Amino acid sequence: MLYLALGLLLLAIIFFWQSDRQRKAAGLPGGRVIYTDTRGWGKLEKPLFYQALGLTGKPDYLIQQKGQIIPVEVKSGRAPEAPYDSHIFQLASYCLLVEKTYGKRPPYGIIHYNDRDFAIDYTQELESKLLDILADMKRDDHKADMPRSHEQPSRCMHCGFRKVCDQNLA
Repeated sequence: MLYLALGLLLLAIIFFWQSDRQRKAAGLPGGRVIYTDTRGWGKLEKPLFYQALGLTGKPDYLIQQKGQIIPVEVKSGRAPEAPYDSHIFQLASYCLLVEKTYGKRPPYGIIHYNDRDFAIDYTQELESKLLDILADMKRDDHKADMPRSHEQPSRCMHCGFRKVCDQNLA
């Protein structure tokens, strides 16, 4: 009986150690995962939605930690010197969606790259810039002719509008 109890204790320690390694590898801070958009963890969660702006998003993870909710966005490549603006504003969108959905303003969010993490403070200034960008996008959405915003054929190759775009580089 003693050997069985020791065996179960050892097994529990191994499972705890393995789950801690997986959490760290995913770039997650300590806390409880309350939302995930990764297919490996089971069913996909419903997207977060803020009707006033028509904003929808699915963060990779939401972590509840000390009464706060922290969005985590996982990127598959190596980390740049500093996060790309597009990644920062994607994360800021998730922070806004968390605030509107859960009624709790995240103090920051995390962008996780394969080799480095960046904690991005969700400041009033970042929120203001995000709202300006969203307003510009909404205004531009009604324009008949929008110029392409890049000179990269690889971006065009993966764009959902490539078949109807008259400026397609691919």
